[in-house]
Amino acid sequence: MPVPLAPYPTPPTSFTPPANGTQSQLVCSGCRNLLLYPVGATSVCCAVCNAVTAVPPPGTEMAQLVCGGCHTLLMYIRGATSVQCSCCHTVNLAMEANQVAHVNCGNCRMLLMYQYGARSVKCAVCNFVTAVGVSNSLSIKSLSFYAAANDELVF
Repeated sequence: MPVPLAPYPTPPTSFTPPANGTQSQLVCSGCRNLLLYPVGATSVCCAVCNAVTAVPPPGTEMAQLVCGGCHTLLMYIRGATSVQCSCCHTVNLAMEANQVAHVNCGNCRMLLMYQYGARSVKCAVCNFVTAVGVSNSLSIKSLSFYAAANDELVF
């Protein structure tokens, strides 16, 4: 016997979608999918899991990071110092853009992100340790470290 589907709740009568079709996005509180919604909405119902996710108040700046434990995309209010993943409960350090720097791994060239001021960063893909300096470029020191660790000759 078919089960009747419950209709979505009707939106508040005060809501009118913007004329220019402006949309924003947030992560579903149920299945963690990225949801698009019209600016001005107060909540969004996920088409995949039917979870209703509250939309942050207008003017709230949101940021994103990838969970270090399960690699799930997390959204949080900009300015937070840490974010706990709702999937694996890992507490992730949330850093502002001016607190992080990027460098390519000296071995596999993977783009790495590290806390500004660090002297080296270890690649999670190949375990190579790249020394970082003021210029954030690959240094002779990191090449020498890799060569010594792997008994290779570097020209």
